[in-house]
Amino acid sequence: MSTEATAPSAARVAVVTGGSRGIGRATVSRLAADGYAIVLGYAGNRDLAEAAVKEVTAAGGRAVAVRADVADEQRVTALFGTAATQFGGVDVVVHAAGRMYLAPIAELDFAELDALHRTNIRGTFVVAREAARTLRRGGSFVAFSTSVVGLAAPSYGAYSASKGAVEALTLVLARELRGRDVTVNTVAPGPTATDLFLDGKDEETVARLAAQPPLERLGTPADIAEVVAFLASPAGHWINGQVVRANGGLV
Repeated sequence: MSTEATAPSAARVAVVTGGSRGIGRATVSRLAADGYAIVLGYAGNRDLAEAAVKEVTAAGGRAVAVRADVADEQRVTALFGTAATQFGGVDVVVHAAGRMYLAPIAELDFAELDALHRTNIRGTFVVAREAARTLRRGGSFVAFSTSVVGLAAPSYGAYSASKGAVEALTLVLARELRGRDVTVNTVAPGPTATDLFLDGKDEETVARLAAQPPLERLGTPADIAEVVAFLASPAGHWINGQVVRANGGLV
């Protein structure tokens, strides 16, 4: 766990899983710029997590990194416990941790399928359960799906199914939190220039995917972080139980 944290305060606090890279890292930077104290959850790359923390603290913000497998209840409880002890509570939870596995259904490796579902489905439920138990009034829970759920692209069956479970959870949890003044939404990005998305794709494939949206480019992690920041803000608090497809008009 990082030691770069300050004493608890009344400021708003965000827990961001998958916060060491990609969309999660951009979200950490964006929420820190809005004045949130950040508890950054990461799976294994401590160097990347510490670099994200240092970026926040160098800009005058407050952040701490905690290693946590999102599918492990005890680790996630400890992650949220750090938010309570270091910063006084939790106001926003952004669950950006995820895994991708692509294969035609006829060629599925079930060990890979189980690992995918452990992170993307079980992990989302573990984090959502802790968020439901700890978020303060006026808070927000933001999960992640993918616009591929609507596109139904070949080879994405396992990944899309895991994210379809996240979409199904969204409105149910929003309704279960009635009376708490807590919103629950899911962001479903289209093709976004992250390491996870770009891995294994040649230049021709990337160019073809970038040309598909009417805006004719790939999304950036910063594009998606702006959507998350809006949903987490008072300005976005009337949006609840929704799946927001942030994809430049792709679907």
